Amino acid sequence: FPEAITNTLEITDRCNLEIEFGKSKYPEYPVPPGKTREGYLRELCYKGLHERYGERAANDQELIKRLDYEVDVLEKTGFVSYLLIVWDFIHFARERGIPVGPGRGSAAGSIVAYVLGITDIDPLQYGLIFERFLNPERISPPDIDVDFCEARRGEVLEYVRQKYGERRVAQIITFGRLKARSVVRDVARVMGLSVRDGDRIAKMIPNELNITLNSSVERNPELKRAVATEPQTKQLMEYATALEGLSRSAGVHAAGVVISDRDLSEYVPLCRDVKGNDIVSQYSMNPLNDLGLLKMDFLGLKTLTVIEDTVTLIGKSVPGFSLKNIPLDDAAAFGLYNRGETIGLFQMESGGITSVSKQFDVRKLDDIIALIALYRPGPMELIGDYIKRKKGLTKIRYEHPLLEEICADTYGVMIYQEQVMAAASKLAGYSMGQADLLRRAMGKKDKEKMAKERANFIAGCARTNEIGEKKANAIFDLLEKFAGYGFNKSHSAAYALISYQTAFLKANHPVEFMAGLLSNEINNTEKISVLVSECKRMGITILPPDVNRSGLKFVPETVAAVYDRRPQDEEIENGGHSPPLHGRAIRFGLAAIKNVGEGAMELAIRERERGGDFKSLEDFCSRLDSRIANRKMLESLVKCGAFDFLHRERAELFACIDDALASSAAAHRDRMAGQVSLFGDAHEHVAPARKRSVTPWSDREKMSYEKELLGFYVTGHPLDAYADVIANRKYQSIASLGELSDRSTFRVAGAITQVDKKFTRKEGKPFAVVWLEDLTGTLELVVWNELYLECAEKLVPGNVVGVRGKLDLRDESLRATAEKLRLLSFEVPRASNPAGVVTPPLCLHFSANAGSAELREVQALLAASPGHRPVQLIFETAEGETLRVDAGAAFHVSVTAELEEQLQRWLITAVEERAREAEQRKEAAAATAVPRALEY
Repeated sequence: FPEAITNTLEITDRCNLEIEFGKSKYPEYPVPPGKTREGYLRELCYKGLHERYGERAANDQELIKRLDYEVDVLEKTGFVSYLLIVWDFIHFARERGIPVGPGRGSAAGSIVAYVLGITDIDPLQYGLIFERFLNPERISPPDIDVDFCEARRGEVLEYVRQKYGERRVAQIITFGRLKARSVVRDVARVMGLSVRDGDRIAKMIPNELNITLNSSVERNPELKRAVATEPQTKQLMEYATALEGLSRSAGVHAAGVVISDRDLSEYVPLCRDVKGNDIVSQYSMNPLNDLGLLKMDFLGLKTLTVIEDTVTLIGKSVPGFSLKNIPLDDAAAFGLYNRGETIGLFQMESGGITSVSKQFDVRKLDDIIALIALYRPGPMELIGDYIKRKKGLTKIRYEHPLLEEICADTYGVMIYQEQVMAAASKLAGYSMGQADLLRRAMGKKDKEKMAKERANFIAGCARTNEIGEKKANAIFDLLEKFAGYGFNKSHSAAYALISYQTAFLKANHPVEFMAGLLSNEINNTEKISVLVSECKRMGITILPPDVNRSGLKFVPETVAAVYDRRPQDEEIENGGHSPPLHGRAIRFGLAAIKNVGEGAMELAIRERERGGDFKSLEDFCSRLDSRIANRKMLESLVKCGAFDFLHRERAELFACIDDALASSAAAHRDRMAGQVSLFGDAHEHVAPARKRSVTPWSDREKMSYEKELLGFYVTGHPLDAYADVIANRKYQSIASLGELSDRSTFRVAGAITQVDKKFTRKEGKPFAVVWLEDLTGTLELVVWNELYLECAEKLVPGNVVGVRGKLDLRDESLRATAEKLRLLSFEVPRASNPAGVVTPPLCLHFSANAGSAELREVQALLAASPGHRPVQLIFETAEGETLRVDAGAAFHVSVTAELEEQLQRWLITAVEERAREAEQRKEAAAATAVPRALEY
């Protein structure tokens, strides 16, 4: 043992490793024979210039000058190969039809990137600055991150591996750190504390990004008190603080890729990913950058996949359709932003930004660029002032006339980093490189450095434009303020273009767009539910899955019906609404059904295309391998209605599954034995399963299965029967809550879909988190202890309730606290009956002071006689008013002679007991809490 330690030290002494920093280790791009890299880049640039600008490429001197300047900078800084490498793999992607984003980050400010097809944003049109991408006065590696279609990103990565060698390309490691809450829980476990104790302390830490343990103690008096008074907590926090920030786990960066000029093992320790497939660097992003290695992000963006799928669907009815040819001033697309119809629109789906977009009066792409730049921490506080200026409600003033030409497009508000740079250049004579350095310094808020910069700026203003010191100071203060807020316009412009493309597709090709959206959320039933609700709002019918009609994904389908236009379309004939949807619908994709498997459904579709439509459940089983057509899959298909084309009750088909599987297995054995019918394939003559006499499923059961397997209701909706009640009581829709401000009071009605019972951290009091759904969306509702104790028995999935509550929009998700909750089913008798038949409820009348003992006895009697008849408890208040309370779906009964007898017997007993109590207490008999009568 001692020798092992000695030997380790000896080996360490013999090692002599020098790590070289600062020198580029980028691979050299292999250009065609006879060409230099610099010459090849210029050749590609001038070719692209003519493709992008046409005749302007030959005559526009500003254009040519800008291009030559950028190429010169790239040559002087040594980044020619870098641009060629990026151009090459993006060119590969475009040639293979792999969707590529229009740009990301500061690269959109480069005209070289634009003419090479690396980006799709014209930097001259949008006033984007090259030096924001590559500053010749402070040379640091440019950073081009690229968005690819999420589904095909791997193809581009594989191409890069093949191009530069598998041993020279790797994905990048990422480390999970011990953050404040996680380190507390880990240390508590090691110290032997209970999970509950560890959780108690962890939950005292504010739920904020990157918060530390020390700041948590200072900010939360409860935690501070626990550390001061609880020795165990104090020790835990000491250990946790020492460990905070250390690496906890290793993973693979979602997008990072490193490329080297030689085998990476010569520079970087390597490992394999968890699956043992891909090579991964053991240095993370920053150390790789310090070593001079080429790193970049290959990001998978789902929206690009949605757009590509939508364009493919449109191409089936509009040959040659391409986003390259769409106008960038479509009123219908802008109308979606202004009406808040932003579900599916890139960067626009949160409730907060939707609310802002409705006030923003979007009329051009520049408005979307500004909206994306403003809606983020910091600049958010400028939104109100910006909107007032935009609408002419506030007078716009400029500190200097030269600022007007820089800020006129944003109504005098500096929202972009590029504006700060332009102001420094125009007013103080800075080069764009110097202006970028000033912007960076302002962002870092280094007081000593800022004092020097202020002096330089004041001198520059006096020298360039004869601006006095007082005015120059005021302008510098303004720039410093906005530099802290400003957003990269290049990035905002690129993402605004994607957002606009999604808006154009939704406004002008709504069925194809929604089908594309649904197909890309195929494994997310919660999101599918939201999108289905949006389809209904748009007038698009979602057709149920059908093993003979459905594709693997969601596809547009023409149906016979013609959908009526919405009333508002008549009022706003050309105001941006989608065109009326004549007979267009979307067929639910088979792969989106839970428990069936995409591979199995792909084989089923292939068999359908080969052998024609399936004629029966038995036919379906016999034509698919028994390993594919298994019981679980068949149950799911039957339950969700995928065999409804047979016009047989789902319950009956469900009962026939075993027979169908047995028949299929027998047919399969016959085929294996060579016993094929003389008249065709064996599967054409599989004996149909015998019909079974079973009780049909109720609408409630059908809807429950549909919701479980599809994420939405097909047969109907639990709220359909409540339309009049909801309208009469003026309940708001859940979708409309997104327009309200935080802490607003609201009233909604919905069906309970999920209930999670929880306990408060300190006292262990029960409360519940309830998910409520109406025809427009879903709401997460917290029912705190006091209300929970009043209504716990009502919180049952399937029950329809009316809620008064208060919104909680702190993290932009739709959450609320319930203040009052009531069952609605007693107001619509047929809603309580699964089959939808109007059945009068069984009514039990109580006086005002009904005790809990009586109610528990009645509850036990009702629970012993389950059925479909609703029960109402009718209380007379002390003021003589009547209060009706529904007992809930859990206590629907079958009214039998036995139940009647038990209730009558209980009624007599209760009367006698209460009478005795009343006499003993000398209370008036009228005040006793007893049922008065049974009513049928």
